[in-house]
Amino acid sequence: MSEYIAPVRDMQFVLRELAGLEQVAQLPGCEEATPDLVDAVLEEAARFAEEVLSPLNWPGDQEGARWHNKTVTMPAGFKEAYKLFADSGWTALSSEPEWGGQGLPKVVAAAVGEMWKSANHSFSLCPLLTSGAIEALVLSGSDELKRTYIEKMVSGVWTGTMNLTEPNAGSDLAAVRTRAEPQADGSYRIFGQKIFITYGEHDMAENIIHLVLARTPTAPEGVKGISLFVVPKFMVNANGTLGERNDAYCVSIEHKLGIHASPTAIMAFGDHAGAVGYLVGEENRGLEYMFIMMNAARFGVGLEGVAACERAYQRARDYARDRIQCTDIGVRGGAKVPIIRHPDVRRMLMTMKSRAEATRALAYVVAAAHDAAVHHPDAGERKRNQAFVDLMIPVVKGWSTESGVSMASIGVQVHGGMGYVEETGAAQHLRDAQISTIYEGTTGIQANDLIGRKMAREGGATLQAVIGLMRGVAGELGGCPGDDFVALQRRFSVAIDALAEAGEWLVANYGKDVRAASAGAVPFLMLLGVVAGGWQMARAALVAQAKIDAGDADPFYPAKIGTARFYADHVLSQASGLASSVADGAAGVLALPEDMF
Repeated sequence: MSEYIAPVRDMQFVLRELAGLEQVAQLPGCEEATPDLVDAVLEEAARFAEEVLSPLNWPGDQEGARWHNKTVTMPAGFKEAYKLFADSGWTALSSEPEWGGQGLPKVVAAAVGEMWKSANHSFSLCPLLTSGAIEALVLSGSDELKRTYIEKMVSGVWTGTMNLTEPNAGSDLAAVRTRAEPQADGSYRIFGQKIFITYGEHDMAENIIHLVLARTPTAPEGVKGISLFVVPKFMVNANGTLGERNDAYCVSIEHKLGIHASPTAIMAFGDHAGAVGYLVGEENRGLEYMFIMMNAARFGVGLEGVAACERAYQRARDYARDRIQCTDIGVRGGAKVPIIRHPDVRRMLMTMKSRAEATRALAYVVAAAHDAAVHHPDAGERKRNQAFVDLMIPVVKGWSTESGVSMASIGVQVHGGMGYVEETGAAQHLRDAQISTIYEGTTGIQANDLIGRKMAREGGATLQAVIGLMRGVAGELGGCPGDDFVALQRRFSVAIDALAEAGEWLVANYGKDVRAASAGAVPFLMLLGVVAGGWQMARAALVAQAKIDAGDADPFYPAKIGTARFYADHVLSQASGLASSVADGAAGVLALPEDMF
């Protein structure tokens, strides 16, 4: 079974040539992200991912996290790996220096995070949730809460969780019923149950800091009556040491399709005297604060899709190189050859390779825009970049994770019957990838957020600006000679037109018939993902051709052009069909009455 090898060369290319690392490093607060430093970070992260995390992935899946008497024991090696992970500073990579972080830009953290997710999906979920909790406390917590919790969380000594879902409140958070009773000392007592809490209990860290949605006695009904509370596993003394155990316990963990080494907890708060909690920010603004965590987590989950594409591709590629089966097609009596020689296997591998590169490029470009939205000195540039980030986060989350599942499924197909056998590892990638389309909102939720809050509300202005940038790149393609660029320009231009028409239809019809618009939401999200991925592949091809024209003989560059050509012929070609589904598909979606299902 092959181990993960971080695609550092492609990561460096995307960071420098597409995401604009040099420009990011010029932003106030990002000056430390010099090319030499970033290269050193990537190389060291690759070593950790390849040598520490990847070897734990398969045995961790087989052993799984184990629950006993309200405690969870992680698979062998995870506790030691996490300690090394924290001691090496990886938990502090993008946090502010004020709290002991290294302050590196989000775009660098994105590349490093992709490595953790590819090497060991289950392990990577713990720091993902902790980062979201840190961000929520930094932006919304009181000075006292920040002093008490953030530094220990940044250092990795403590971890964090996000407690939203209840048995009766999944995507509909208005139904949250966990209650928070105020106490004379200013704290609250929390009573209720939360489900699907990733790393809600484990033995890797000294303390676990739960961020919990609950209602106070005077809260109004609906989402306007939800508050956010910090509920530590162990109470924290005034001097920062750990005190008594809080009344917050894991009463079970779920038995899941995948990510077996990641404990998904059912948490009970207040089965005895009540779990002590502390209000974050103001009462009844909890959902607003929790969305800080959710937006950070949605991007992080999107990276899981990128990682699944890459890891499934690597395993399928390595198997195809080694598996000897049949002669070359059209050859009689010849020697049997590795299956990578067969055209259909090549088609599948190119599908996986191109999708991994396209999702990676789009995610890193969005991460760089986030850095500009936060750090750029010009208010107009901050606003423009934030609008782009807001538009693309549902796409990074939804399209990338759906791609991860599809590519992992193709990976099983490359393996043939052996892909269905657990020992090859291909099946684990498919099992693990499935959850990413559901975490932090299903693909349908992302799509409705995209067409409603991100497009209809502003009349499609940001989308039109992005389409303008795409058309500029399409024009540049016309200046490059060769069949590859002719095909790429033709396919990309048709895809842009399809995107523009579908976007205009949605904006025009969202207010008139929201059900019809919503029926086309997921096809539109996929359409935007496909075309935005093609945009980045086209940009990559242009850079590669310029390098070749300048005399660079690195085979990496013609491979980039060839992969972009494949993406144009086999992925961008889907755009017109998706656009048709957006504008014309509602009648079929809504055709049958409920009693005919």
